[in-house]
Amino acid sequence: MISTTSSTAEMVTQGKLQINTVDNIEDKNSGSLGCCGWILVLISFLFIIPTFPLSIFMCVKIVKEYERAVIFRLGRIKDRKPKGPGLFFVLPCTDTFVKVDLRTVSFDIPPQEILTKDSVTVSVDGVVYFRIQCPISAVANVSNAHSSTRLLAQTTLRNVLGTKNLAELLSDREGISLSMQESLDEATDPWGIKVERVEIKDVKLPQQLQRAMAAEAEASREARAKIIAAEGEMKASRALKEASLVIAESPSALQLRYLQTLNTIAAEKNSTIVFPLPIDVLQNFMQRK
Repeated sequence: MISTTSSTAEMVTQGKLQINTVDNIEDKNSGSLGCCGWILVLISFLFIIPTFPLSIFMCVKIVKEYERAVIFRLGRIKDRKPKGPGLFFVLPCTDTFVKVDLRTVSFDIPPQEILTKDSVTVSVDGVVYFRIQCPISAVANVSNAHSSTRLLAQTTLRNVLGTKNLAELLSDREGISLSMQESLDEATDPWGIKVERVEIKDVKLPQQLQRAMAAEAEASREARAKIIAAEGEMKASRALKEASLVIAESPSALQLRYLQTLNTIAAEKNSTIVFPLPIDVLQNFMQRK
């Protein structure tokens, strides 16, 4: 078992070495122009010398602080690194260059009709912030980095939300945003793009589902209100029971409570006249019966 594992590790190591060797050979070949290439470069220099006062405007280019220039000499990327910011020199006949903006770009994801894991159709849109961190990869590895990122963001939104329930979609937006950011960042890394932030803007539910959820929430609130009212009545009945036991121990306390009630009624300025009747009189009638 140990020998099999060691042989497998050796094979993997050899494969990696072979891949690295091939990459190095390709890099060396990509940097060489060949005999014909150097002849064309020499001709370009000879063309610049007699037309020097005018050719300087064709050879000197400027890129801004937030831009980089990827120079192609005879179709090959020069020096395998971008130029800028500031001045740089190009040959008028053999060199071409592409400007790349390094600033953060934001775009809106159009509303997507998505079927969630629990078979609910929702419309979700979002916003993505990204920037180009490797101009060489953004130019050489993808035809249009911005458009490709937009299309990939739409498909990623569908794929991520298709694995979520409606409750998770409504409550865990931050987790969904982080998951989308990681997926987009990993997918756009070969293009030289860094996804900085992804946010879910709005989740639109069907009208029937909104009415059903509103009815469910209202029924839940009514049930909680009834439970709270029942608990309040139960506590009030216990308090009244304890109060009756205290009043039963002292008969004069009931008379004082009666007078306090009359005082409260009088303070409200009512026109009703209340004649206090002693409770002892009622007790005498009850004893006769």
